[in-house]
Amino acid sequence: MTASDQELLPTSLAERLTDEQRQALAEAPREKRLETLAAALARPEPEVLEKLAAAAGLTLASNLETDPDARGLLPARLVHEYQIIPILFKPQNPATGPEAQSPDAPPSALSSQPLHLAAAWLPDALMADWLRTFTPRPLVWHLAVPERVHQLIIENFGVGAGSLDDGDESYVAPEAQKQEEEAVDEEAAVVRFVTDVISQAIADQATDIHFEPQEGALRIRYRVDGLLVPVPLPENLLRFQDAIISRLKIMARMNISEKRLPQDGRINFKAAGVVLDIRVSTVPTIYAESISLRLLNQKKEAYTMDRLGMSPEEQSQIVSILDYPHGIILVTGPTGSGKSTSLNAFLRKINSTDLRIITIEDPIEYEVPGVNQMQVRPEIGLTFADALRHVLRQDPDVIMVGEIRDKDTAEIAIRASLTGHLVFSTLHTNDAPGAITRLVDMGIEPFLVASAIELVIAQRLVRRLCVECSRPAPVNKIKLRENLAILGADPAEAELIEMLKSPVGCDRCRGTGYRGRVGIFEIFRLNDEMHELVLKRESTRSLADCARKNGMRTLGQSGWEKIKLGYTSFDEVLRVVTMTDA
Repeated sequence: MTASDQELLPTSLAERLTDEQRQALAEAPREKRLETLAAALARPEPEVLEKLAAAAGLTLASNLETDPDARGLLPARLVHEYQIIPILFKPQNPATGPEAQSPDAPPSALSSQPLHLAAAWLPDALMADWLRTFTPRPLVWHLAVPERVHQLIIENFGVGAGSLDDGDESYVAPEAQKQEEEAVDEEAAVVRFVTDVISQAIADQATDIHFEPQEGALRIRYRVDGLLVPVPLPENLLRFQDAIISRLKIMARMNISEKRLPQDGRINFKAAGVVLDIRVSTVPTIYAESISLRLLNQKKEAYTMDRLGMSPEEQSQIVSILDYPHGIILVTGPTGSGKSTSLNAFLRKINSTDLRIITIEDPIEYEVPGVNQMQVRPEIGLTFADALRHVLRQDPDVIMVGEIRDKDTAEIAIRASLTGHLVFSTLHTNDAPGAITRLVDMGIEPFLVASAIELVIAQRLVRRLCVECSRPAPVNKIKLRENLAILGADPAEAELIEMLKSPVGCDRCRGTGYRGRVGIFEIFRLNDEMHELVLKRESTRSLADCARKNGMRTLGQSGWEKIKLGYTSFDEVLRVVTMTDA
């Protein structure tokens, strides 16, 4: 933040900041300054944004729409640097004033129309000077939600467009003015572009990034909240494709000359105080190598059982088993359903100085203070089964095995549980009872499975409704009854429901109606009747029917509870439950 920025901050707000807070505000990028100021004032961001706009005499713009006619006026580098976007602005009386100019008006008339700009932070004189070099139109400033401004810039100019901008070179970002020669260097541009793509993925809370060469295009997609989202990209990206792929392979310490074979690597990425362990995988395709990045935040905030979305009843069921001295607790679900996150929450729940806890993971996703965590390394022979054999000689009380992948690992885990250890692990099955039959199918004797397994939790992640914009909406009783039948809930409940929350879409959730995810759970605990079914090698369906008869709540029923509480929507639960049950 420049001296002029400091002067722009209204006195009423500036006086409430300490020198350290002013320094933090000065060092924050434009899109993060509102967040930094709100944290310093200990007030909600919407309230601070409103006060900031009022004190600066600017209007607060919401429900932003970009002005397509003004998109080409400004270079991508300037737009990215100053976090501004031309927007459509509808005046109170559209029939009068300069806004009422016809699109067919002569250029001289159009050039006199105001250019409305939404900014993520207070505009200053330097910004205005730069803008006047690109357009003669009068400037009208508005403040807006920084996340929405940034998202519109991405949608209209593409991720990293400021780095690869090879159009008008008359604008050089202030931090690059001392490196003007480097700013136009292609290699440096590709380095910045890759950093921008990863940084944007972190901001969007993506778990994966996919670089996919297509015919005549390089497609980049993020996996956000479990769904693949295409990333808007600069128009000139294709000519940098080979350089981008080479840059990623260099970062992952791969052989850049080998393009015929798949390769694996990892990147230790540091930016803006975030440390990421990125797993990189390449596969050759008909156009070029396709590269996938799995983002693992080494300092990721750990989840508690509350934050996972577990109800008090579900927590009490699980906590009662966590106190057992031995046995196996399994968490099941497809890849990306939050199994490791749940196991981590359980470990934190029981973690204490009188327990020796050892984990065997691939990869280590969360650091747990006081817990001995081991990374498997199959390339040198350290598999889950081999690591587990050695861990049993380490006098553990609790062992977490990242995943039971084979009979060898399963047998050792069961033997460990039967010799006085509490074992946590995961399996890939669609529902909780399916974990029992999966172990039997692996070749484990049914009597060992029945003796060792104490609890199986199946889970899924559904997108959480945005708290800012979700609104109650009247329900269609006929459709509600149909949906309840699909979820396995009581259709008679439809008569008691008049309104349910539904997604709307706003600047905060980028128009999706959802922000973040919450878990739905199916908790399966064996009793004497189920023990007999396991010993008889009964099917998953028989076990599931017996469990439901004994009070087990299915994934669909758990999802219905989350819908009634306003956490998520029917569409979201149906998408997740029916997709994975298919």
